[in-house]
Amino acid sequence: MPKLDIRLRTVAALINPHDDSSVVHGDIGSDHGGLLVSLLRSKRIAKGIAVENKTQPYDNSCCALKGLCAEVRFGDGLAVIQPGELSSLSICGMGAESIVKILDAFPDRVPDHVVLQPNRQHELVRDWGLRNGFHLNEEQIAWGHWPYAVISLQRADVSEFDASTPKDPAYADVDFEAALLFGPLILKRWEPKFAARLYEEQAYLQGLTQLRGDYEHRLHQIQKVLAVHAAR
Repeated sequence: MPKLDIRLRTVAALINPHDDSSVVHGDIGSDHGGLLVSLLRSKRIAKGIAVENKTQPYDNSCCALKGLCAEVRFGDGLAVIQPGELSSLSICGMGAESIVKILDAFPDRVPDHVVLQPNRQHELVRDWGLRNGFHLNEEQIAWGHWPYAVISLQRADVSEFDASTPKDPAYADVDFEAALLFGPLILKRWEPKFAARLYEEQAYLQGLTQLRGDYEHRLHQIQKVLAVHAAR
């Protein structure tokens, strides 16, 4: 069994939460194939499909997954996946812009359950979910070298989705702008480590001599969130 870091252990825990024995899971940018190896050996999934677009990671995954019920495909994102082929999908260790680009390129190949771990700009992933009829069913922070957001999205019932006014129950009773930036479920849990991180970031941003654009917006949201919780 490969030893996964806290980031990938958090991702693995959110895949196939209902213990469905028929799950076919795709992992884009699997690098060393460790996530799929762990899921297969623990019988969390029935089959794994790793997708790589670079030779060395492709070779790494082929070696790691040899002898297991898995395929390694060489190509870009969902281009090498067939519609309806996957039960679930993970994309980890990329910027949110790259993740969204992969998902938007072939929307008909995105399965009903996706677990995404963007390295930055988490709000772009949450916004993608809102725009495409996915509900946020879980999100966690993996406290590794950085605080990594791991976001689990489930396709909503079509009858519940109106593209003109996207709604997700996860965003109820929380400030929408702040929730998009930090995560509605993370804000509602309000764990001490998360709160401490916000205070640290607030101090850092306030110490900058010039604050513009995204940094200014982020500081405003942090101050707003901290003020709300201080008043409780």
